[in-house]
Amino acid sequence: MIFHKNLNGLATGLALAVAGVVATAPMPAHAQFGGIVYDPSNYAQNVLTAARTLEQINNEIRMLQNQATSLVNEARNLQSLPLNIVQPLREQIQQTQQLLQQAQRIAYDVREIETTFEAQYKNIPLGASQQALVTSAEARWQNSVAAFEDALKVQAGAVANIEGSREAVNSLLGASQSAAGALQAAQAGNQLLALQTRQLADLTATLAAMGRAQALDAAERAAAKAQAREQLRRFLATRPRDLPTKSD
Repeated sequence: MIFHKNLNGLATGLALAVAGVVATAPMPAHAQFGGIVYDPSNYAQNVLTAARTLEQINNEIRMLQNQATSLVNEARNLQSLPLNIVQPLREQIQQTQQLLQQAQRIAYDVREIETTFEAQYKNIPLGASQQALVTSAEARWQNSVAAFEDALKVQAGAVANIEGSREAVNSLLGASQSAAGALQAAQAGNQLLALQTRQLADLTATLAAMGRAQALDAAERAAAKAQAREQLRRFLATRPRDLPTKSD
């Protein structure tokens, strides 16, 4: 490239010099040296034509270089990110789903919840026997205990994913900063968004599990109050009356 520029400048300078000489020095229109006819004006015109041709070639070379640079940049922009954490994120979300599906006694199912609440919490058979009332209260207490246990399991799963999240964030940030092109940077950003989505899924599962446990505990206390009133009424109805004391 430098060679072409130097040659172009030399040719242009030579052409101008020759044109100046032709313009200032009186010379015959045609001179003959050793049988060869020399025409100074024609020679100058040929030099100028060669200089213009050389300049056009240099322009074409620069255009090809720019096109090559553009193709190299496009190739870099199309390079795929070598780091992919999508599959581990999917596996972690599936693990959280499995923990939710392992919910004991009352699962995360609308129809099952309606049926269980109708039988054990809303319409308590207060006219049942004392043993039946105790058994019903025991079942509700077990529902609450199981729900708190399920909530602790989901929380443990979310906490276990924190370390994986930290490693994934560090890897993705490093890949983003060293991205060769736009595609790699975009893919790193998309995977960071996927990581945030998994974290939101863990948070949602944790809140749902805790809310379930708290709701069952509150429902158990409400049902226990109604049952306690009935049991107290029975106790008072069957308690022997105090004998009147004899007065002196």
